[in-house]
Parts: sequence; structure tokens; C-alpha cells
Amino acid sequence: MTGTHRGACFCGAVAIEATGAPIEMGYCHCASCRSYSGGPVNAYTLWQEANVKVIKGAESLGRFNKTAMSHRRFCTKCGGHVMVDHPSLGLIDVHASTIPTVAFKPSVHLNYAETVLPMKDGLPKLRDFPAAVGGSGETMPE
Repeated sequence: MTGTHRGACFCGAVAIEATGAPIEMGYCHCASCRSYSGGPVNAYTLWQEANVKVIKGAESLGRFNKTAMSHRRFCTKCGGHVMVDHPSLGLIDVHASTIPTVAFKPSVHLNYAETVLPMKDGLPKLRDFPAAVGGSGETMPE
């Protein structure tokens, strides 16, 4: 899955490019992601910050910082979600639907303690986040 992947917001005004491969793909079940995405779960691809670039429409890329950990980025023209910067981790979460050429192969569920859509897929279900990024690292049953 290495290579260059391009994607855009809903209207195409903001375009991004991700190179290499994501370091992780999965689902987030937290209330913030659900509220922001408008769905019961959010599918993410997580990249090293240096591997994601805005290649078009940077002037139309808005930002909303609900927390210091997650800076949500969206198109100011159409409102389409593009990515979430995690500056304290040096990572960027590009919504899985934003870059359709990346074959989505999830490996984990985050914040499963908050789920409203239980999923029985055999993947690890973390109560919150991995211990390496400040979470408990605890898993939960499906």
C-alpha cells in the first residue's frame, strides 16, 4: 500500500496527498468523533505528519480545536471533513473516505468503552487509547 495517495474534501476545493503507508488504520468510537462525523463510528487512517501534505486549497482549510490533542480540519467552502491533526503525537488522521485509493484494513478499535455500535470483527477493542499515547491500553471483550 505504499506509494502516493490523493484525496479531497466533498467539493474538491481542498486536496491532500499522503505518501508511503499509514502506520495504523482502525475505528474510533469516542463521542467526539461520532458527533463530528455524524456517524456511529469513525474510520481513520493514521499517518506520520511529514507524509501528509495539502496540495490544493490550503486557504480553504479550516480548523477547529476542541482539544489540544485533536485539531479537526475541514473545507470552509463545503464543510467536508479532511483530516485531524494530532500535533502532540506528530500524527495526522486522514478520514478513510478522504483517500479512496488506500485499501482500508483496520487493525483496532479505539475508545470502545463509548461505542454505540458494537462490532464483532475479531479486532482488538481498546477501552480508550494505547498506553504509548497516554491511554490505558486496556482491551475490552467484543
